[in-house]
Amino acid sequence: MRRFFRIYIVPGAVFQSVMVGGGYGTGREAVEYFTSYGAVGGFLGIGVAFVLLALVLATTFEYSRSFGTYDYRHFFKSLLGPGWIAFEILMIFIFLLVLAVLASAAGNILRDNFGISYVVGLLIMLTVVGTLTFFGQQLITRVLTFWSFFLYAVFIAFFILVFMHSGASTEAAFDDVQIVSGWWLSGARYAMYNVAIAPMLLYVTREFRTRGEAVRSGVVAGAIAMAPALVFQYTFLTAWPAVLDEAIPVYWMIGRLGLTVFVVVYTIMLFGTFIETGAGLLQGINERIDGYLLESHGNRLKPAYRAAIAVVAILLSAALSLLGITALIAKGYGAMSWGFLIVYIVPLLTYGIYQLSRKQSPDLTS
Repeated sequence: MRRFFRIYIVPGAVFQSVMVGGGYGTGREAVEYFTSYGAVGGFLGIGVAFVLLALVLATTFEYSRSFGTYDYRHFFKSLLGPGWIAFEILMIFIFLLVLAVLASAAGNILRDNFGISYVVGLLIMLTVVGTLTFFGQQLITRVLTFWSFFLYAVFIAFFILVFMHSGASTEAAFDDVQIVSGWWLSGARYAMYNVAIAPMLLYVTREFRTRGEAVRSGVVAGAIAMAPALVFQYTFLTAWPAVLDEAIPVYWMIGRLGLTVFVVVYTIMLFGTFIETGAGLLQGINERIDGYLLESHGNRLKPAYRAAIAVVAILLSAALSLLGITALIAKGYGAMSWGFLIVYIVPLLTYGIYQLSRKQSPDLTS
């Protein structure tokens, strides 16, 4: 049972915990990519996103297992050869962009709901993320797994509370079966920018022993990752189309329904999720640096340096967050998704699958 949990639950839980901060936390992401396409169009877009996520995650997990590439540098040196640096450039941008979205949302939420200044919120994030990265992979993996269960509990509670107050409104939304064009492309773009974090989390694939385990785990991870999209799509339809103009739709929904007690619970969950997302991504950066240091110098990154990298990254992202959350999500994520399609998804699903079919293990020492 313990092995089943580590193979089929932990990878999906870690992926979802890291993805949630940039992919669901504020609700704006779900509105932008799904709800804006109407009731039917939104659900169809979610289906497209799930299929693409499951396919790419399953292939990524198996590629990592087969070739022993447990950090993104080795993964892309195997997949792209000298072109691996293209992914690293994109990864730095999406890494800072996601952290900027988290910083912007965290600042707005703490200020609006608790009167806590942006600077204080940033200091809390710096302290906790720095501590987690200081202690490394095992602690981060455990915390991310636990937090995933807490996330699901809060999302389900949100779903139930909204429907207790306004369930009939969703039926009215379904009366209009018009499908807004572009739903399939929007779902694909959502999957593309979210799945881009998968190579940052390859440290969760070390437990896989067979191709079947890796592939099934990837499909399960896709389902775990997209389940919150269904929750948000259903709940946002109760306030459609007014919800489309809200920068942080979840809090707008909670306030609209007068669920003041739940504001505290959701804020704790969301702020913790921002921290977990940042810590999970930073661990991927640290794994990449560790891999390089082991090859070139025979040692690993010191814990103090891990924490220092976290502090610098969050401060840079805080500056970027001044652009505003809506602009960051609408423009930044959309642009990044095409880059990851070119340097990650297409090569993986073509040349990567070809490599797997030949079962060739590349030289990872170059």
